[in-house]
Amino acid sequence: MFKVLLVEDEDMIRRGIRFSVDWLQYDCVVIEEAVNGKDGYEKICELKPDIVISDITMPMMDGIAMIREGLRKHTFSSIIISGYNEFHLAKQALQLGVTEFLVKPLEDEQLIEALNSAKAKVDMLRKYEVISSFPQEKEEVISSKFLEKETKTSKYVSRMIAYVQEHYAKKISIHDLVEQLGLSAYYLNQKFKAETSYTFNEFLNRYRIQKAMDMLKTGDHKVYTIAQDIGFSDYKYFISIFKKYAHVTPSQYQEFYGDKQVKQNNP
Repeated sequence: MFKVLLVEDEDMIRRGIRFSVDWLQYDCVVIEEAVNGKDGYEKICELKPDIVISDITMPMMDGIAMIREGLRKHTFSSIIISGYNEFHLAKQALQLGVTEFLVKPLEDEQLIEALNSAKAKVDMLRKYEVISSFPQEKEEVISSKFLEKETKTSKYVSRMIAYVQEHYAKKISIHDLVEQLGLSAYYLNQKFKAETSYTFNEFLNRYRIQKAMDMLKTGDHKVYTIAQDIGFSDYKYFISIFKKYAHVTPSQYQEFYGDKQVKQNNP
């Protein structure tokens, strides 16, 4: 659902726009109206709309200034409505990335077409933000050096790492190793953190998330089954931990790498 903010100082025109479109039919909802540019700017900052439909000439702050200042606080798509004598402002609007520049009086078909263009731009902006949030390739959820056999760690830490690699899909904790190694959980955790920089639980979660990322890249698994397969019985907790280390949701990660594979296979 796309959130729309209407900004127009003339009540009749503003109401006309609001009631001339079946917003729900176009997967939109008008979240608020603003009566001038300053009011519009404040509501952009507060409500974070996806699409802003605005007049140009308004008291206190014009539409161009409102959009310019609003974009410094929040990313959105915009549709400008102007009179014939204001068309010279189109260049400024285009420089701001305004999706459509419409001239009064509005035709319903024009507004709907502009709305669809604005929605497409919002989708593009959202996808760009998701891609931008992906960690760089050089970043690792878990340092690979601790997963290599030749890595030098104490025998206790080596046993703990091996235990995670073998049993990560089950319900495990550091207490499982207390009896095996004959040492306290506190000592083992201190030892583990000193040599790896991770606590045992953090290492376990990072290892599981790395496994999940490998599985998601293939695109052959459902997210909820992956959560179970790597040892998370609580699906919401899995989503939370995945976002913590991968910076995106599992679905976004899968979609990104799925698109990447398609492009590689179809250059």
